[in-house]
Amino acid sequence: MATLRDRTKEKSAINTKQIILWISLVLIVSFFLAPILWQVLTSLKVNADISAIPTVYFPTRFTFSHYLELFARRPFILYILNSALVAIISTLLCLTLGSPAAYALTRLKLPGENIILAGILIVTLFPYVLLFLGLLEIVKAIGLGNNYLALIIPYTAINLPLTILVMRSFFQQLPKDLEDAAKIDGYKIIPMLLRIVLPMTLPALVTTGILTFIFAWNEYIFALTFITRDTMKTIPVATAQLGGATLFDIPYGPIAAATILGTLPLVILVLLFQRRIVQGLTAGAVKG
Repeated sequence: MATLRDRTKEKSAINTKQIILWISLVLIVSFFLAPILWQVLTSLKVNADISAIPTVYFPTRFTFSHYLELFARRPFILYILNSALVAIISTLLCLTLGSPAAYALTRLKLPGENIILAGILIVTLFPYVLLFLGLLEIVKAIGLGNNYLALIIPYTAINLPLTILVMRSFFQQLPKDLEDAAKIDGYKIIPMLLRIVLPMTLPALVTTGILTFIFAWNEYIFALTFITRDTMKTIPVATAQLGGATLFDIPYGPIAAATILGTLPLVILVLLFQRRIVQGLTAGAVKG
């Protein structure tokens, strides 16, 4: 009898823990998804519901006019292409330059290796905003204003240390015997890196590539200052500069629509590579 009561208590305790766990999970997910849902609903509300008092949280009338207004008033597709161009090129440059550098720091016995790694780590932790004034003077001196290179080069330089550190942690997990066997088969360093080593570190490449892409896609301060030509602006700058019909009119609907359109490519990218991202975030942290 006592045993039956103990089992009943254990089951009730387990059920209580599961209920608390699910309630906590729902609250946490709701907390993070609420701003996104608010932006989506705002982008679909009619103007009367957006400015209504009290606030209309869940509208009954929906419209796509805010999305259509974006493309009618401004070349928003061009802004998307500008952001994609800058983000893709800087990401490819980071992976192209960072992977060989990480491999060299892993396999080669370089003089002052610890100093190099310490310098890379310090640059990674350094707030990139503090580089703004210096980069502005350089851009003005060499005439890179209103040039995509004015964004691509800083984005690559800022993300390169992180790429090197992440890729180095993955190269450290790879068995060196595999590389020795490839050298015996006649592989040179670069063909071996391209055909054997890098395919094995695909999760790391995807993870660092997506992190670099997200930074380049969302960056605002450099894009606002170094690019002033309207046809070369990126999505964050174009979204921030959306104006209303009058000076005091804030177009909440179009801004919300632009935010959704600017975030959607990142969401699709993460969903497509979510398995690789999880592998990239976990595999490099486990030895053995």
